Amino acid sequence: MSNFLSASIGRKVFMSLTGLFLLSFLFLHLTLNLLLIFDDTGILFNQAAHFMATNPLIRIMEPILASGFIIHIIWSGWITLENMKARPTGYASGDQLLKWWEPAKNMFILGGMILIFLVLHIFNFWVKMKITGHELLDPITVSGVEMQNAYALVSNLFKNYELYDLIYILSGVFVGLHITHGFWSAFQTIGLNNSNWMKRLKCLANFIGFVFAIGFSAIPLYFLIKF
Repeated sequence: MSNFLSASIGRKVFMSLTGLFLLSFLFLHLTLNLLLIFDDTGILFNQAAHFMATNPLIRIMEPILASGFIIHIIWSGWITLENMKARPTGYASGDQLLKWWEPAKNMFILGGMILIFLVLHIFNFWVKMKITGHELLDPITVSGVEMQNAYALVSNLFKNYELYDLIYILSGVFVGLHITHGFWSAFQTIGLNNSNWMKRLKCLANFIGFVFAIGFSAIPLYFLIKF
């Protein structure tokens, strides 16, 4: 197993598997965050956030997800550096998924941009909800259950900090672009790479990337336009 992971193909397979795993987390995260724009009272979002914070299975998954992100980032950086050493001058890619931008050539850059946003996101929300606390998180009671007012904390940031809104929108676009290449590339790496499947997977990757880009971007845009 150690020899497999130390080999280039082994690292690519492992990175592909962690990427597909993290895609499921992104879908769950987007679904939760979209509740922000469907209920201005914050009740639905607070109930969902409380469920995520108290559900035993979710609490077990949190460190696994964190490990998945770290491994995915380290593996992608390792592979990128090896590719740069092997081809210091680069070469033209045949992948033309997007005419004005080629994710296949810029996955490391896109990943770095997403990582910067992830650090900001953790600092602004996770740290305050889990460690330091915040005055906006003062407990409220919803349907007889006491919980943090997560909606107040999150909506306050979107309503009052336009720069964060812009960063969030750009990050949503970066996530979408990352997926347009990463999704089908992951399946190609694990062996599903015949021409018929590749056409379908690339179409599906573009669709999923578009959905994530629009979905994440819609949240700050909603607060910018309405408030």
